[in-house]
Amino acid sequence: QVQLVESGGGLVQPGGSLRLSCAASGSIFSFIAMHWYRQTPGNQRELVASISRAGSTIVADSVKGRFTISRDNAKNTVYLQMNSLKPEDTAVYSCAAVQISGTIWGQGTQVTVSS
Repeated sequence: QVQLVESGGGLVQPGGSLRLSCAASGSIFSFIAMHWYRQTPGNQRELVASISRAGSTIVADSVKGRFTISRDNAKNTVYLQMNSLKPEDTAVYSCAAVQISGTIWGQGTQVTVSS
């Protein structure tokens, strides 16, 4: 079973940037798609960005123009570049990998945007 480990979260001031990484213990090329989600206490999980096996990407309207998802198949890693961060971007960010047998989740990484 492939495992996903997120990293790169932390505390950043409004307007700052962070890059999240989601490293897989095996090849990510076999996944149908990989997603970044975020969730705050008491709220539903929100899909932030997705990248398909072919490399097509989609980002949520709430982060369009600020967040970019990318992948490095050689490193088995998916990234979420987050620029112009806002306090409302504060959340636990998790990556997910979709395969035929189901979805694999990472443990999540906290992103806090505050001055």
